[in-house]
Amino acid sequence: MRSNRGETSLKRRRRNEDPMQEFDRLPAELRAWLANAVLPWRPRSVRSAFAKAVARTQDKASALRELDRLQARLVARDARQVWGTDHPCAEAPIAMADRANCHTSGRGP
Repeated sequence: MRSNRGETSLKRRRRNEDPMQEFDRLPAELRAWLANAVLPWRPRSVRSAFAKAVARTQDKASALRELDRLQARLVARDARQVWGTDHPCAEAPIAMADRANCHTSGRGP
């Protein structure tokens, strides 16, 4: 059976925990961010990255912007590895306005 992940260079792992329960336990701002994320983040990964960003920035809004930058770097790295350096999403970091274009271009993740 084919998966819906498509072609990616990102790590794939099987998980034993229930991702929906983990998602439901996230704070509201992280659930909103994750619902609009380009990559298939695990709730635990988002919580960890957010906690580190809050510790650095001391501000939740700044921490969410850090998550956006982190995701942009991951998208750019994956685009370079999968489609090459000529792909429009291969430049890091991509602007927030361009994030949707990279995701919906038909060539992006």
